[in-house]
Amino acid sequence: MAKVQITQKRSIIKRPETQQRTIQALGLGRVNKSVEVELTPQIAGMITKVNHLVSVKEL
Repeated sequence: MAKVQITQKRSIIKRPETQQRTIQALGLGRVNKSVEVELTPQIAGMITKVNHLVSVKEL
């Protein structure tokens, strides 16, 4: 599987609960925090759900 770097670019304040939980499940929670994860179908779906809050870079 390919690895991707996910960086949170926008705050989760005043966002729906499902989006807040998705950000937490990705291991994020603060603006400009980054994590490296394997790009699985589950992670890809989570990224799609919060793509307006994060940026994704392929490694």
